[in-house]
Amino acid sequence: MKSSTGNQKPKQNWGDKFLNVVEKTGNKLPHPVTLFFIFAATVLVLSFVLSAFDVSAQHPDPDIEEPIKVINLLSREGIRDILTGAVGNFTGFAPLGVVLVAMLGVGVAERSGLIAAMLKKIVMGAPDKLVTAVVVFAGVMSSMASDAGYVVLVPLGAVIFLAKGRHPIAGLAAAFAGVSGGFSSNLIITMIDPLLGGFTQEAARMFDATYSVTPAANLYFMMASTVLITCIGVLITEKVVEPRLGTYTGSYKQDLEPITPREIKSLKIALLALIGFIAVVALMTIPETGILRTDEGALLDDPASPFIGAMIPLISASFFIPGLAYGISAGTIRKDKDVAKFMEETMSTMGGYIVLAFAAAQFVAYFEWSNIGLILAISGAEFLQAINLTGIPLILAFIFVSGIINLFVGSASAKWAIMAPVFVPMLMTMGYSPEVAQLAYRIGDSTTNIISPLMPYFAIIVAFAQKYDKKLGIGTLISTMVPYSIAFMIAWMIMLTIWMLIGLPIGPETPVIY
Repeated sequence: MKSSTGNQKPKQNWGDKFLNVVEKTGNKLPHPVTLFFIFAATVLVLSFVLSAFDVSAQHPDPDIEEPIKVINLLSREGIRDILTGAVGNFTGFAPLGVVLVAMLGVGVAERSGLIAAMLKKIVMGAPDKLVTAVVVFAGVMSSMASDAGYVVLVPLGAVIFLAKGRHPIAGLAAAFAGVSGGFSSNLIITMIDPLLGGFTQEAARMFDATYSVTPAANLYFMMASTVLITCIGVLITEKVVEPRLGTYTGSYKQDLEPITPREIKSLKIALLALIGFIAVVALMTIPETGILRTDEGALLDDPASPFIGAMIPLISASFFIPGLAYGISAGTIRKDKDVAKFMEETMSTMGGYIVLAFAAAQFVAYFEWSNIGLILAISGAEFLQAINLTGIPLILAFIFVSGIINLFVGSASAKWAIMAPVFVPMLMTMGYSPEVAQLAYRIGDSTTNIISPLMPYFAIIVAFAQKYDKKLGIGTLISTMVPYSIAFMIAWMIMLTIWMLIGLPIGPETPVIY
């Protein structure tokens, strides 16, 4: 039996049949662009209906007395906002600029021949048993570079698997699982740590006015989680996803000829160029007075750090500069017009994503304007309070509810700003530290990223996947990622339960018990 992805599938078990139902149901939906416009229209109608019934919720912050109400976007003011805000929604859509800027550099590296040569040199000689682990681990670690993993590692995972004679969608899924499903994990502190820590500290001070939360609050647990997510990602990819996808029989090919002496020489020159670029970045970041540090000397522990803000241009440059050096050495770049041509060709391939981004941007904006997402988050928090769970069962329920809310509210910081004032003081009264509440939230928030169409980068992952199967729809991608989502949540819950029962610190001088 052949699937829509051009694969010869083996005999299916009950799990495969369930995922096939998810896939078929999802793929019966319209084109993703049409679907996002339908979602946007649905939000408009819901905003009208819910506002008519005066649906609202009380913000958990006691300083905010006004209830949060559903805003009717079909009112006089709402229609004005829809029309006047359409362009701003599109140009302000966070993934759009990130993707296009990053792809300028990646395009030069790809079309100059650098990426193909790297694959021939590294990937084709790498042990097959380690390829999946390397792809997932690199995805997990990519959060140190903000959102660059979505536009660099996810498509690269597909290329690597195809070059190895494996299914490209499996490689894409493995990288996506690491980048997005394991977003909170890392071996070092990333920008998400101080961002969430600030909200946690403010919420904790509602109960203890002197309490402080450091950016390293969850570091030990997240370091261990990096290993856990990598292992689970490898297991799901090789035992569930690849067998279900079967053999790739699509038209897209990744033929890699043996590497030539000139390519090896050009790779060495590209490596020297990259080392030189890294040295320049180091001069701007390592000294306490470095250009890319804040005036106070902060680098990664302050979301306002210039280094964090410059991450995407730096990522783009880290591909552009070696790609330029490689092209000049290999003879694929002879004049400046070649570089401009490479960039133009890269942007021409992004047309489908740009259209998709426009539709997705309107939907996300309408959902935010209507306040429906905020009310869902508050209602979820109130539900957990109402069922009167305590201790570890409450924390596990909190993880699950956070994951469900994440399907509807994409921003990690926006959700935590709403939920922290409720759960941090509540868990403190039960004897658990604020850092545990933050940790539980991060687990729930990460595990359902990969199955949520509201996740800002979901649209571009669909676009990347359609490179290998033009008929691939949202249903196929979601059904492929569901096993990762379920496995990550279960494994993380078990790990957190054991961690709390033993009483291990979750970060430097950060105990489980308050």
